[in-house]
Amino acid sequence: MKNLEYYLDGIKNKNLRVLSQAITLVESNQVQDRVLGSKLLENLSKCKSNNIRIGITGTPGVGKSTFIEAFGLELLKKYDKICVLAVDPSSKRTGGSILGDKTRMPLLSREKNCFIRPTPNRSNLGGVASATKEAIILCEAFGYDVILIETVGVGQSETIVSSMVDFFLLLLLPSSGDELQGIKKGVMELADTIFINKSDIDLNKAKIKKNQIEMALHLFKSKTNFWTCNTITGSSLKYDGIKDVCDIIDSFIAESKSNKYFEQNRKVQNLEWFDNLLSISILDEIEQQDWYIKLKRLAYNNITNKDSLSVLEAHKIVNEIKQRLK
Repeated sequence: MKNLEYYLDGIKNKNLRVLSQAITLVESNQVQDRVLGSKLLENLSKCKSNNIRIGITGTPGVGKSTFIEAFGLELLKKYDKICVLAVDPSSKRTGGSILGDKTRMPLLSREKNCFIRPTPNRSNLGGVASATKEAIILCEAFGYDVILIETVGVGQSETIVSSMVDFFLLLLLPSSGDELQGIKKGVMELADTIFINKSDIDLNKAKIKKNQIEMALHLFKSKTNFWTCNTITGSSLKYDGIKDVCDIIDSFIAESKSNKYFEQNRKVQNLEWFDNLLSISILDEIEQQDWYIKLKRLAYNNITNKDSLSVLEAHKIVNEIKQRLK
């Protein structure tokens, strides 16, 4: 019987199988699993950890998995245990996902002190699975020193990852002159460091891209008053620039802890995640109500067969919700 004690004992005793089962538990949409998962998180939230959370995002094809493998191997030279929460894209039609990050990190996945957990994102806004925050808590309680969060890719809502991590890393390609046009301003503003990957393919283009990015960064306001976003070139495949990234992160973490930003930022992130989770939970609750389902079906029919405006049908449902809350 997998009760609360089963999970607490397993995590306390560093049972990796139980950790995987616990993450599956908090990912579940089943009511009984949610109740047990909440109790588990409540007990584990009391565990104090001195870990680092790093978010990694980038355009499709930039080589995030290759970078994480090289980066993870470098981190293991300094830290005892690291964890990779690799959020995998889900099919909007079937809900299925590839979950193939382990195959793209063959060397790192064989390291006994590295735990790689692919998680389907279920098309969740922000590119991170809805239970990623809870998975972070579980991995921290398990004792991982560094937790890496790989997101689906750069998009308008991708920036939510920054509300979960201590350091935000953006990966870009040296080629494609129009790529900067496709990068959302918000993502650039949130980056603590930008790594131009695959620079070995064309060093000249990589230098040009670096100059373009540095010029663009001057237009943005810095996230903090103690740090300016770095831009470096390198190659994950050749392990070029990987140690530089580690050194930059060490400097950032040390400075943010010395000026109390590290602790204060995590408190702010907890409030942001509370707001996010509350909104999702309220919407989920409403969407399960019979009256809402009927209204939504009626709205679909009106839009499809009666040429009703989508905005008008949405307002009808919102007004109904307001009436029921009175």
